[in-house]
Amino acid sequence: MLTANDDGVKLIGYTAWSLMDNFEWARGYSEKFGVHSVNFKDPSRPRTPKKSAGWFKNVIKNNGIPDNYNSNENHK
Repeated sequence: MLTANDDGVKLIGYTAWSLMDNFEWARGYSEKFGVHSVNFKDPSRPRTPKKSAGWFKNVIKNNGIPDNYNSNENHK
C-alpha cells in the first residue's frame, strides 16, 4: 500500500476479502477466523491477539513476506 501511495495511487483503505468469506457468513460465530480471538461469552467482547497477529504485523512492518519465509517451518 505504501508503494502504491508513493506511486501516486489515491489509496484510502484496504480490506482483505475472498469469495470464501461469503460462504462463511452462513456459519455465524461457529467458525473462528482472523488474527484475534473474541470472547463472545463476555458482554464487552474482549479481543486477544493470536500468534498470526504478530506475524501479520511483521508483514506490514517489512512491506511484505520475507524472501526466506518457509510456511512449513513457520506453521508447526
